[in-house]
Amino acid sequence: MAGRREQVLDAAVEILGTGGLRRLTYQAVDAAANAPAGTASNHFRSRDLLVAGVVDHLETLDARDWAEFAAERTPEHTSERTPEGPEALSATLAGLVRHALGPARHRTAARYTLALEGLARPAVRTSLARAQESLRGLLAPWLESLGSTDPAAHGRILFDYVDGAIFHQVTLPTEDFDPEPGIRAVLTGLLPRGEPGRD
Repeated sequence: MAGRREQVLDAAVEILGTGGLRRLTYQAVDAAANAPAGTASNHFRSRDLLVAGVVDHLETLDARDWAEFAAERTPEHTSERTPEGPEALSATLAGLVRHALGPARHRTAARYTLALEGLARPAVRTSLARAQESLRGLLAPWLESLGSTDPAAHGRILFDYVDGAIFHQVTLPTEDFDPEPGIRAVLTGLLPRGEPGRD
């Protein structure tokens, strides 16, 4: 069962993703979390600390999702949680995109709300940049296992494509969107020809 602090953060994310930053008040968070009045302010003594807590919470949730999606497509005999083959990586990332646009859509919207807030608040921008770099870093070992000649740079390119696709679907959605062909095309351009990741 989630602790009270996590419940507060989950509620704050929900509010940000559905109502925007103006609705993020202690009272609204307490109500959304079904917590006694004053709970949010007890855990986060200022609104800035609450926003910083939300950024950290989103980073934790995103990293968990990435690990779980990778594990689902990792052969049981391997210790590394790395999708085996470019097709598996494409499927993993497409699954993450669908998750971001479906069950986790409020989290996705919250993240973009915070990104816009970061234009005026350097502290928010710094925290978001750290969280984004953490997620980009998860791609590097996957790409390295597939034969990438520059996993770090290719991870940034691939992440930016995936993030951009998610952003466009949140702001200007198209019907019957399938993220996998585009991801596969980007991977094809980044990875060497032949059988990436195989000797």
